[in-house]
Amino acid sequence: MSLASEHADILERMVRAVEKVRARLRRAARALEEAGCSYAVIGGNAVAVWVATVDETAVRNTQDVDLLVERTEFDAVRAALESAGFVHRRVPGVDCFLDGPNAGSRDAVHVVFAGEKIRPGYSLPAPATAEAVSVAGGMRVLALDALVRMKLTSFRRKDQVHLLDLIHAGLVSDKSLAALPPALAARLRELLDNPEG
Repeated sequence: MSLASEHADILERMVRAVEKVRARLRRAARALEEAGCSYAVIGGNAVAVWVATVDETAVRNTQDVDLLVERTEFDAVRAALESAGFVHRRVPGVDCFLDGPNAGSRDAVHVVFAGEKIRPGYSLPAPATAEAVSVAGGMRVLALDALVRMKLTSFRRKDQVHLLDLIHAGLVSDKSLAALPPALAARLRELLDNPEG
């Protein structure tokens, strides 16, 4: 059996997958804005926003939504997201909000707390929500330099890919090194010196 006969609607499924993530992002951001909560879009969606400012054809899709929030506002964040149809779940090491009662962990909003280390071994805590900037559409996205610090601190394979996207878009360069702590500057230098891996 061919792939075409098995999934006649494969292109629609691909588009729908991207649209679902974008709709989830918009719905979560709108709920937090309306509730007056401090937040910033982080992760792959934040990278996509920054890359889109330079070259929309270079935007990489991501499968979930990551938000930076203040722990002191968590009750308000939870109430806002739940009022928008999200369901809170605590999974090992992370608070997430599933996109409905039957959704899986990929169909979710993942929350990171500002000013706290995401993992104990990380050298730096997550940035402050005050480091967010407003973008068209009424959303707050983490400022580029703070996003780069987060990605360099985590430095998993997907973080490296996101950093390479920013490098290829011309948003991150040698000029970015001076503002970084030495350990993070060394990681960025590694990617700048070998952008093709």
